Amino acid sequence: MATVTYDATTRYYAGNPQPAVDRLDLAVEDGEFLVLVGPSGCGKSTTLRMLAGLEDVDGGAIRIGDRDVTNLPPKDRDIAMVFQNYALYPHMTVADNIGFHLKIAKMPKEERIKRIREAADLLDLTQYLERKPAKLSGGQRQRVAMGRAIVRRPQVFCMDEPLSNLDAKLRVQTRTQIASLQRRLGVTTIYVTHDQVEAMTMGDRVAVLKDGVLQQCDTPIGLFGRPANLFVAGFIGSPAMNLIPSKVVGEQASVGGRPIPLTPAQRAALSSDQVVVGIRPEGWTIVPEGISATVDVVEELGSDQYLYCTAPGDEVGDNHAITVRTPGMSAWRRGARLSLSPHPEHVHLFDAKTGARLPD
Repeated sequence: MATVTYDATTRYYAGNPQPAVDRLDLAVEDGEFLVLVGPSGCGKSTTLRMLAGLEDVDGGAIRIGDRDVTNLPPKDRDIAMVFQNYALYPHMTVADNIGFHLKIAKMPKEERIKRIREAADLLDLTQYLERKPAKLSGGQRQRVAMGRAIVRRPQVFCMDEPLSNLDAKLRVQTRTQIASLQRRLGVTTIYVTHDQVEAMTMGDRVAVLKDGVLQQCDTPIGLFGRPANLFVAGFIGSPAMNLIPSKVVGEQASVGGRPIPLTPAQRAALSSDQVVVGIRPEGWTIVPEGISATVDVVEELGSDQYLYCTAPGDEVGDNHAITVRTPGMSAWRRGARLSLSPHPEHVHLFDAKTGARLPD
């Protein structure tokens, strides 16, 4: 097993002056499951492919353990890659697909069969070893691709959106299996996804990228509870955090006429008198008197209910869209009016000019 270190790693693509990955500094611990997440085009797959040797590095370095692998060919990096499209050989059986790289490496047949059976047992594929990929479901094919990576016993697993071709139910089931398997094997794993729910449920830590720049790397709880900036605050969480612009007057901002006090440290950190107040859907309390809001849409999920509301702003004609989480099967209906108050412990404050989180 090994650590993975990106040291000011940069990648440019021809014809684009903006780097796809810009001076990335990131350290992945031995045995850690790190998830790279962000919108399309943010550089997450490029980051993974540079580690695997499938993309050149235009600046900085990449290390696996103590080895600088920046300029090594892929075959010398001791990495196993799991792709989005499984990349199985249709004419081979499951057993032959799993053991293909071992055969190429001229591993003795007895050892090869032993490793294939061990991987098949781990992945519940033993009864399918003689089948061809065409006779397998999508989830089973993905497990075969995982088995092909496992038998190599690499230092690092690289997984590039491996679940994106599966339906919603199978995706939930398979992501649980992958996370559980990784923890049993203890292999350092870097996993790319655009799905922030997938990222939050699988990773020991999650690295959020935007336009090739690392925004924050933290545990799922850390990202959710203390987003470093407006982008992370709006990207992490489903539904997204309510982000409400406000003007600071004296030592306080306001939302719907309700004061939001700032600490001296927060006031000193502001670059202007404009602030953004962040409140997650579960951070609201329904009270007899508070911020008046009108329900536009009710989203019923059974265990939870989300109310998508409109509330008047502090300026004339300046309305805010607000999402509120309430207990499932509540009696709220479209057009209903309610009064809201933000829970003080659930208020996040951001500098409107820089986007940075203000100190607590």
